[in-house]
Amino acid sequence: QVQLVESGGGLVQAGGSLRLSCAASGRTFSSYAMGWFRQAPGKEREFVAAISWSGGRTDYTDSVKGRFTISGDNAKNTVYLQMNSLKPEDTAVYYCAASGRRYVSTTYNRADAYDYWGQGTQVTVSS
Repeated sequence: QVQLVESGGGLVQAGGSLRLSCAASGRTFSSYAMGWFRQAPGKEREFVAAISWSGGRTDYTDSVKGRFTISGDNAKNTVYLQMNSLKPEDTAVYYCAASGRRYVSTTYNRADAYDYWGQGTQVTVSS
């Protein structure tokens, strides 16, 4: 079994920064991509960012482009999300995910492309 554990969430004022981390543990597996999704109260889970290990391609939802940066270490199955210039609308539970399937990189903006999920970490941005 593979477990993903997120950390780094918290409460921050608008305009501030947070860095989320996600590490995989458990049985050894090879991921092709890792990503971050988020879910705000009363809303569906949405894609935030993804990184494909082949070529290091990154992808972001439009609302976070220029503010968030995804990075990671393929060998360690670890992924990070640096979040700057945070806004109240970024408030959500953030989930880390890992995919053991190889797709065209643009596919990793879909939740069904992922095999493993973390429990989530709360990010709250106050105005």
